[in-house]
Amino acid sequence: MLAVAEHEKVDNVLIPRIATGFGSGLSRTGGLCGAVSGAIMAAGMIFGRSVPDGEVDACYSAVQAFIGRFSNHFSALSCLELTGFHLGTSEGQVAFKESNQIHACTEYVSEATRMIVEILHSQGSSTQ
Repeated sequence: MLAVAEHEKVDNVLIPRIATGFGSGLSRTGGLCGAVSGAIMAAGMIFGRSVPDGEVDACYSAVQAFIGRFSNHFSALSCLELTGFHLGTSEGQVAFKESNQIHACTEYVSEATRMIVEILHSQGSSTQ
């Protein structure tokens, strides 16, 4: 989300704060990968509604396209499935670090960013 925000010249100190709880598979619960969550938040930042009854179709379309691409590329969406480690346990955290899994996570973030920027651009965002 932050990479897309910087690219779009959106400067708001709340962005990394809002995104914090989404990291490490939804705060180490083994849930949705933080890179996936970040891409979804980026789609909302660009195409999201500003009022409760606002238009959602552009955002939903971007998210659906992203989910399809990411899951096809990596065969999973959850942190637990992608890393093979449950970061909610001390054992999982140690094994994650010892296996140097952070390099795979860096790839997830990089690919998620590339994918969502491409999708946003194709759907009319100024993101390139």
